[in-house]
Amino acid sequence: MPKDSGIGASSKRREDVRFLTGAGNYTDDINAHGQAHVYFLRSDIAHGRINSINTSAAEAMPGVVKVFTGKDFEGVGGMPCGWEVTDRHGAPMQEPPHPILAQGKVRHVGDPIAAVVADSLEQARDAAEAIEVDLDELPAVLDMKAAAQEGATLVHDDLKNNICYDWHLGEEDNDKINGIFANAAHVTTLDLVNNRLVANPMEPRVALAEYSRGTDEYTLYTTSQNPHVIRLLMCAFVLGLPEHKVRVVAPDVGGGFGTKIFHYAEEAFCTFAAKACNRPVKWTSSRSEAFMSDAQGRDHVSTIELALDADNNFIALRTNTYANLGAYLSTFSSSVPTWLHGTLMAGNYKTPVIQVNVKAMFTNTVPVDAYRGAGRPEATYQLERVIDKAARELGVDPIALRRQNFVTQFPYDTPVALTYDTGDYHGTMDKLEAAADIAGFAARRTESEAKGKLRGLGINCYIEACGIAPSNIVGMLGARAGLYDAATVRVNATGSISVMVGAHSHGQGHETAFPQVVADMIGIDESMVEIVHGDTSKIPFGMGTYGSRSLAVCGSAMVRATEKVIDKAKKIAAHLLEASEADIELKDGQFSVAGTDKSVAWGDVTLTAYVPHNFPLEVEPGLEETAFYDPANFTYPAGAYACEVEVDPETGKVSIEAFTAADDFGNIINPMIVDGQVHGGIGQGIGQALLENCAYDENGQLLSASFMDYAMPRADDVPFYGVDHSSQTPCTHNPLGVKGCGEAGAIGSPPAVVNAVLDALNSGGKAIDHIDMPVSPSRVWTAMNS
Repeated sequence: MPKDSGIGASSKRREDVRFLTGAGNYTDDINAHGQAHVYFLRSDIAHGRINSINTSAAEAMPGVVKVFTGKDFEGVGGMPCGWEVTDRHGAPMQEPPHPILAQGKVRHVGDPIAAVVADSLEQARDAAEAIEVDLDELPAVLDMKAAAQEGATLVHDDLKNNICYDWHLGEEDNDKINGIFANAAHVTTLDLVNNRLVANPMEPRVALAEYSRGTDEYTLYTTSQNPHVIRLLMCAFVLGLPEHKVRVVAPDVGGGFGTKIFHYAEEAFCTFAAKACNRPVKWTSSRSEAFMSDAQGRDHVSTIELALDADNNFIALRTNTYANLGAYLSTFSSSVPTWLHGTLMAGNYKTPVIQVNVKAMFTNTVPVDAYRGAGRPEATYQLERVIDKAARELGVDPIALRRQNFVTQFPYDTPVALTYDTGDYHGTMDKLEAAADIAGFAARRTESEAKGKLRGLGINCYIEACGIAPSNIVGMLGARAGLYDAATVRVNATGSISVMVGAHSHGQGHETAFPQVVADMIGIDESMVEIVHGDTSKIPFGMGTYGSRSLAVCGSAMVRATEKVIDKAKKIAAHLLEASEADIELKDGQFSVAGTDKSVAWGDVTLTAYVPHNFPLEVEPGLEETAFYDPANFTYPAGAYACEVEVDPETGKVSIEAFTAADDFGNIINPMIVDGQVHGGIGQGIGQALLENCAYDENGQLLSASFMDYAMPRADDVPFYGVDHSSQTPCTHNPLGVKGCGEAGAIGSPPAVVNAVLDALNSGGKAIDHIDMPVSPSRVWTAMNS
């Protein structure tokens, strides 16, 4: 029987009531008395040298408070990168400055040159048009391989070249791996592109900053996934402010998908300008601005090679990738193509020798950073596409080839620095084969052929690493922050509970799932537990929400804090019941003495904690505890996906007829929320596979700069999904046994879709090895008719 409350119950998301009734409180809903508005004048060329900026006409226009240029920020820190990667020789990456407003050069279309603060947005926009900027246009650096060549135009004049780092992981002995490939029974090689994406959360970015001269304090309201990290970076690296004088608030946030993790120049600018103008300063991004100022995702060009022996066992894997970082380093951009990508190249398979090589490149494009999955989708796509190609070349069943090479013994040390603690890849594949009715596919293919359509089946397996940890290890790998999290459990006198968490909820359902855990531990109704997040003045220092870490890391901190509360409450209950603390049991909100009918209710104990008339002398009054949790390892969700498509051979149009996901997320707190997370991820993965593509022309102009040109998935582009997460191998090192589910769908779906399309085309008599994403009708038709 399904549970109706607590851990394992599909409790309805309580936060949805305010969202669906228009009662949400987003950053743009917040306005301050006397606020001014800022408009950024952005570069309309990809690369150019700034000769002069004349702001005199703009400053004289009505309503203008102040005009800022890069000169106003000389001596102010630039936007920092939070992860220092060392190259294959141990040298630190090249790390150029990233100014708040352009200084000396502009380096991508959308790079902010000047900012006008005015009484109204319209006045600020009008004044920005009056600014005279003298620029010498320079050649745009766009092609990553060309950018790596000696003598290429430099994006940053003070760097020796455009290579941020040349990174290596895995097998060090080139002679050894070359020998394996030379003597392998079969080698499959594949060149592929992981297309560039724009995150496009429903809510654009917004920043509103206030400054109080009376207290010398700042408040920044912003659309962030991690307000404490924003405060830390802005205070320590950018503006040099005392951290205790800065409050950062991230209220309701309308989606993030990674792009709202990072500290952006607009946030720092508004905070700086609020003091400089002695007024609150607000900026709300337009959708057009978002396309050229929000960090974008993916953009890898890779060659992957898979070596197999005569029995079709994987014996070696080698990848060479060019990763686009854009014009500047974003907050975590350096880690995405390296430690979040290279470490996952083993996948679900026991390949004994792996070598990963990555060149990260600066180009005259918008910066690239984490986007839902962040490195894991890039690794999975390469691996699962080359395995599918190998199966086709060898004439073997792609499922059987995967099963033959699955890791089966745990814990398993991969050749690329990870230790998988637990998993059951055969069990997950069993679930998939049953749920997707793989056995019935041949009959469905025949039905499609009768309609003149080609039907294909794509299979994909994935594993991801979530809850990046532990802090001491990632610190040695270059992380410039800890990756723990924290929670404070404050019990009120009447027994209700406020839980202050370092994680941030922007679609994950924390306000529902987190109370399920606490309520289940104590045995009270979920409605008695509220979650407080997003305000640095209220919550303990936490690292925010990204990388499917919230429940595994912050949830574990919450469990530990709740355990401390329960331990203290047992001391009080023992005193009230005149019993030994060791004999006290807590169940269904009642403290009882084991083996007797003596009990006292949760509410009576909590009231006693705050009205300590009958109270143990050695115990402090009150009932509030804080815990920090630093994980011992990543968590490793894994799964198997199946996609069925129909392809119209006359037009190349691809229709997804069925999509099934079988995932192992460890223990499940709220199955309904997990279903929703997987649905959303698959939808985004289908978008990448079939529709989405961020494209630049040869001059660095963004061709897909609006929804007119950037195709987002719509309801009729996706099917009803079949989702199964009953194959559960709990995580062995966190108290909840959870693994993380928020990114799985976006990781596992793109290769499943592309594999399905190629299976359909090859069933029609074509011999097509690969089509790069997005697998659009024009690309499919061209491949079929070339």
